[in-house]
Amino acid sequence: MSAWFTKSAESILRELETGPEAGLSAAEATRRLDHYGRNELERQKKAGLFSRFLAQMKDPMILVLLAAAALSILSDGDWFDAMIILIIVMVNAVISISQEDSAEKSLEALQKMSAPLARVVRSGALCRVETALLVPGDIIHLEAGDLVPADARLLTAASLKADESAITGESVPVSKRAMDGLPPETPLGDRKNMVISSTVITNGRAVCVVTGTGMDTEVGRIAGLLMKEGDTETPLQRKMAEISKVLSFICLCVCAIMFGVGLLQGRPLLEMFMTAVSLAVAAIPEGLPAIVTIVLALGVQRMVKRHAIVKKLPAVETLGCAGVICSDKTGTLTQNKMTVVEVWSADGQHKAEALTVGTLCSDAKLKINGGVPDSTGDPTETALVDAAFRLGIDQNTLEHQMPRRAELPFDSERKLMSTVHPMPGGGFRIMTKGAPDVLLSRCVQVLSSGALPLDLAQKRKISAANEDMASRALRVLGMAYRDVPDLPSSLTSETLETGLTFVGLVGMIDPPRREVGQAVAACYAAGIRPVMITGDHKLTAVAIARELNIFRNGDLAVTGEDLDFMPQELLEEDVEKFSVYARVSPEHKTRIVKAWQKKGRVVAMTGDGVNDAPALKSADIGCAMGITGTDVAKGAADMILTDDNFTTIVSAVEQGRGIYANIKKAIHYLLSCNIGEILTIFFATVLDFHQMPLIPVQLLWLNLVTDSLPALALGVEPVEKGVMDQAPRDTHESLFAHGFAVRLAWQGMMVGALTLLAYWLGEYILSNPLTADATANTMAFATLTLCQLFHAFDVRSEYHSLFYIGVLSNPAMNRAFLIGLFMQLAVLCLPPLQAVFSTTTLDLVEWLAVLALAVSPVVICELVKKLSSPVPHNN
Repeated sequence: MSAWFTKSAESILRELETGPEAGLSAAEATRRLDHYGRNELERQKKAGLFSRFLAQMKDPMILVLLAAAALSILSDGDWFDAMIILIIVMVNAVISISQEDSAEKSLEALQKMSAPLARVVRSGALCRVETALLVPGDIIHLEAGDLVPADARLLTAASLKADESAITGESVPVSKRAMDGLPPETPLGDRKNMVISSTVITNGRAVCVVTGTGMDTEVGRIAGLLMKEGDTETPLQRKMAEISKVLSFICLCVCAIMFGVGLLQGRPLLEMFMTAVSLAVAAIPEGLPAIVTIVLALGVQRMVKRHAIVKKLPAVETLGCAGVICSDKTGTLTQNKMTVVEVWSADGQHKAEALTVGTLCSDAKLKINGGVPDSTGDPTETALVDAAFRLGIDQNTLEHQMPRRAELPFDSERKLMSTVHPMPGGGFRIMTKGAPDVLLSRCVQVLSSGALPLDLAQKRKISAANEDMASRALRVLGMAYRDVPDLPSSLTSETLETGLTFVGLVGMIDPPRREVGQAVAACYAAGIRPVMITGDHKLTAVAIARELNIFRNGDLAVTGEDLDFMPQELLEEDVEKFSVYARVSPEHKTRIVKAWQKKGRVVAMTGDGVNDAPALKSADIGCAMGITGTDVAKGAADMILTDDNFTTIVSAVEQGRGIYANIKKAIHYLLSCNIGEILTIFFATVLDFHQMPLIPVQLLWLNLVTDSLPALALGVEPVEKGVMDQAPRDTHESLFAHGFAVRLAWQGMMVGALTLLAYWLGEYILSNPLTADATANTMAFATLTLCQLFHAFDVRSEYHSLFYIGVLSNPAMNRAFLIGLFMQLAVLCLPPLQAVFSTTTLDLVEWLAVLALAVSPVVICELVKKLSSPVPHNN
């Protein structure tokens, strides 16, 4: 991409073989279109349905399940168990793909960024041409309200301003003018002789020569960066892969031990192989992937109600790991609307007069929306008009009383704007606003208890006030006027903008959103570091960051120019020192995100502009604004905030932490129960029981009753109190760290021991010897099932007592328990089902024994929680 901003306009016209009057011929335009291609961004090809389905099959947990299904068929031809596993895998894939499609459909209306037609000089005539057909060398005409269709160099410009906030992050429109070449190191936001594709002309008019189209524009360069960024693996996906490895290891160990036991007992090799494989298949929690997917999908639905659209399921959980939120300033932390925050006059009594000058010397138009001013026009001028209205000064009324008769438009060299209005009592008043230092040099009087001579003391007083407001990052305009008996015959700066009376200063800024301060405080409480990254000026960025408490004592601010000379290794070393990054480019934002990631932090990036898109893509989770956000940003993001509210991020982090905790509870429940099942069969085999405590059909039923509804109920467990008072968990820490593996082991052993105890009581103590085998089997079956149902209540909180969180506080768990209890009682008590599941009727004593054993996990777990530390770890 050529540095067109460094060259003179004449050399560019020669290089592109074009001219401002004739433009390109139709034939030449066609030739160049064939050479350069259409003025469109390249789009990545969307994967087909079959490819997306295969991608779901690559999940390690799914691969383990498919292997289990194959082993089930090969060992004993058990097609029923295999079909159940395959159905679960299919359901899991359908849910994931459906959710992604739903999110994509929510964004379908946000695909077009460029204007459909552009005014182009072709063969000496001004005509309208599709923007996709523009080529380098085309001469285009722009005026206020136009969306710039391509990168272009200015040939002529009159009072031209462009809103480049979507590209550079600059919060106010930038003045543009035709000028000589600029130095090569000039930042994108300071290239006054260029207009950028997809920005908006807010004021003036211009004639330009197109220098870049399609992927050869600044927007195209950003799109290219996006294509280079691949999808990153989420923390949850890493955890599920870890579980898959652990389960695979357990399966291999079980098979090896069972073979060893079989060889020692002299059993047939084939029989031991089938037993070992059956036990290994039983170790796999078939419903886990589907449960995780459903829990994430339910979390996504909750997030929609909280004003967030999640495009991919794991993104919700990833937010819970966030340790850094890199946020754009303009439109994300601020309102993206210039607002008057201070009006100063020499005696403090003429603020209304200053705003009267500002509202009349303005091209903005007052509009009222529900009683609230919402003017249209240049953001700086709309701020003046809106502030005047709030003070009781109605622009429409004033213009009716004092209509504009003449004007001198704002000029970036003169830095002033003047309008002339007739006075109700006769004569005319010249209203002038502009840069305070320039305006002050044109004044001879100051309004202070009347019009007083502007002496040196008054000048110093005004200059001091201007410097004070500027030091607080306010955009400051001076207001002045002059009364004349007649309209000057020559309307020039010399005749209108001299001999003025200084009225006052008006300070404005793009203010922070009201709710962001509280959200930033919540981030610090949750151990999350907020960082501001903006294309705006350093002084403005630091002022806003300090007001929001993002910039604290000891923090540093750095500019994009500083980053250009800072090696990535040094940035990675010192990244924690910087809270504010100003005047940065898209490449800088991506470097910052990757520097934090190098520190091992999960990075969330919020933003709304095109310039945010590469960093949104490279971050662990990108959050784009839904209202003010550009289509490019939304396409790159993982989540869309439909209310453009920074506080939604904090809510999403809380939900993410809660979802991860719930998924971990479901894993805890399923694995501890499966360990209990494995140990029951394993010890029965090792101890050479004359019959198995559980038969295959009972194991299948057990998985149906206990592995589905209770685990799903754990997935919708309310977020525990204090979850936002903990530091983010380390994503590289094992899921089984901090005693989790120990809890799984002893609770699994507890379930297995209680089941074997029930079998022993039925076989040798409580039952009639003639029916001992059937009674023992039924008691073991009933105890294991009910034990797992009760154990689901224990898992609702790893550290807090069940009675602290409320025994019945999760309605879904209550329903799951009752449904499971009803289904199990039907199998145990109804004769037709007794025949299918090989159960027998138990007497009262046997039932009391079963219930006592089944409730035991609640008592044991409550005692352990009571004796252990109540302080939770962050994993």
